[in-house]
Amino acid sequence: MYILKVKSTFDSAHFLKGYEGKCANIHGHRWVVEIEVSSESVETEGTQRGMVVDFGILRDDLKHVTEKMDHTLIYELGSLKASTVQALESEGFALYEVGFRPTAENFAKYFYGIMKEKGYSVLRAGVYETPENYACYEECRQ
Repeated sequence: MYILKVKSTFDSAHFLKGYEGKCANIHGHRWVVEIEVSSESVETEGTQRGMVVDFGILRDDLKHVTEKMDHTLIYELGSLKASTVQALESEGFALYEVGFRPTAENFAKYFYGIMKEKGYSVLRAGVYETPENYACYEECRQ
């Protein structure tokens, strides 16, 4: 089996509503996202002969997602009052709403799903919240 891995990074702030600890407050991270895709074979013809997929295309597809999150406040749907969202937007702050608690674990599953929707055979998605803290997601293979 062939396995390719690409990385993308972005900087953003988030908070964990209902969490008991420092992460309940808005704080920032330099997130590092890794995507691994797999294939039993490589292309046999054309410009991508000998490749599973062009690394540049795979990396650009991941970056297309992460760049939307760069320098934003990522928040869970329903975790901020509508008036707070309106106030932040009126001040020109970039916001990125997600339908899940913005943890490294949930981001790993989120990026996995997005890349799978783009047609990749995703083996694993991993997210570094800090250089020392990493979460990954992969689906069970049968």
